[in-house]
Amino acid sequence: MTMKPLVDRVLIKVEKDQEEKTAGGLVLATKTPAGVPAKGKVVACGEGKFAPNGNRIPMQVKVGDTVLISQGAGQKIKLDGEELVLVYESEILGIAE
Repeated sequence: MTMKPLVDRVLIKVEKDQEEKTAGGLVLATKTPAGVPAKGKVVACGEGKFAPNGNRIPMQVKVGDTVLISQGAGQKIKLDGEELVLVYESEILGIAE
């Protein structure tokens, strides 16, 4: 299934917490500390919202951008077994370069 976000919404695939392994093979799950933004890749985005004069305001992010969002921001959804987050463009903290 595919999804096209509407207006100024952005669909993001958030990077999972990475696992570290000890020399003996034990898996150490590393969690992102509270207050640290989550990083993810833009999978799809809307066309932008409308200004009061009727002109469309273009989106500042595009598919493929790596972005930072606050942990817990947006709405988690599952498409084809993949967990994604749907946020408003204004909830994106920045584009990672």
